[in-house]
Amino acid sequence: MKNLGLKAMTVAMAMVLLLAGTFGGGNTAEAAEAPDIKAEASILIDASSGKILYQNNPELTLSPASMTKMMSEYLVLEAISKGEVSWDEKVTVSDTIQKLSQNRSLSNVPLRVGEQYTVKELYEAMAIYSANAATMALAEHIAGTETKFVEMMNAKGKEMGMKEYKFVNSSGLNNRDLLGNHPAGDADEENMMSARSTGLLAYHLLKDYPEVLETTSTPVKEFREGTDDQITMKNWNWLLPSLIYSNKYKVEGIDGLKTGSTDLAGFAFTGTAKQGDMRLISVVMKTDSYEARFEETSKLLNYGFDQFEQKTIVSKGDKVDGESSVNVVKGKEKEVGVAAGESFNTVTVKNTEEPFELSYEYDKSLLNEDGELTAPIKEGDQVGTVVLKATGEDFGYITGDKGSSVPLVATESVEKAGWFTLTMRAIGGFFSGVWTSVADAVTGLF
Repeated sequence: MKNLGLKAMTVAMAMVLLLAGTFGGGNTAEAAEAPDIKAEASILIDASSGKILYQNNPELTLSPASMTKMMSEYLVLEAISKGEVSWDEKVTVSDTIQKLSQNRSLSNVPLRVGEQYTVKELYEAMAIYSANAATMALAEHIAGTETKFVEMMNAKGKEMGMKEYKFVNSSGLNNRDLLGNHPAGDADEENMMSARSTGLLAYHLLKDYPEVLETTSTPVKEFREGTDDQITMKNWNWLLPSLIYSNKYKVEGIDGLKTGSTDLAGFAFTGTAKQGDMRLISVVMKTDSYEARFEETSKLLNYGFDQFEQKTIVSKGDKVDGESSVNVVKGKEKEVGVAAGESFNTVTVKNTEEPFELSYEYDKSLLNEDGELTAPIKEGDQVGTVVLKATGEDFGYITGDKGSSVPLVATESVEKAGWFTLTMRAIGGFFSGVWTSVADAVTGLF
């Protein structure tokens, strides 16, 4: 086998692969012309890989209004998963939150001072009914104050890789609606996000806490059923089955995610639906009416399901001919096989064989100066990554990656050679070098 050398750290193979019959031909697939989405900004994302399938003004910063609550939901679910709070934990509301909860011109469930509510009750009110005071009560319960919760929101946005965003409250209301008790920013500020950042937030919410869909898919639920405070909560996502626009703007498999509207935001919606093995996320921001956001979401999601399909690009164990092994030093064997450690699925245009570029990127910390691995090596050890990037028109990935990757792993174990074997190799190498030098010198005489 040829010595891979330092250049083995990035073995670029700009070629169309024929991995297990995945690809054929050489034509780059093109989807049908995208629909005209009547929104200031919009984006469509594959929820599994994060691949962007459509975008319009994705970096334009607008008000997300109550779509903000996706970040509040994320932080509540994170606190639950870490054991910092529990669903049946009791929450006592403050005077300020109680007063805000009585404002029925805003989306709210009425809360009482001194009454205790479970985290689950308030979370359902937030996720189903977009209840603003309930969201603020959860923020105070988790962080101590809403101001500290907003700091957590901004920190989590940075951690997720969001770029165009700013949170000034937990609910998405305009600060002027908070009765002079806004936690951050100026009195007339609102939260701000781009469609790209909103899509990235939704991507992480679904990826990290898919159980959120158990609540967001609920069309109707009673708040505090059987008590004097009982109120019927109808989900504001009117595309859900049995709700107002479920037949007019039909999207099979829709089960979330969050609406939003203020004077500044207009009417916005982050939607998600699953059909077969494929889940999509859509974002439309600043449409003209309550109904329009559902019409545009329907157009965008149905375009995605009509034009794209989930496809396995690389299967676990796939190798590339000519690049399926790497040299090893200090081992009983002098090389070890490498292959994809996981399968990789992504979305491609339907009924086509869309080509991808593939490259191996070895972990530099594992290679010596000659680009070799050092024994011992165990079967399954990750030695690098298999990086894939779609050719042709490509919007990239919502995470900002230029491509996606799966682990590159050793396909077998290589034990460390004993001292005698290593000594004999060294002696053999020495005499081989001497012989080569003598042969070169003799050749030079003639």
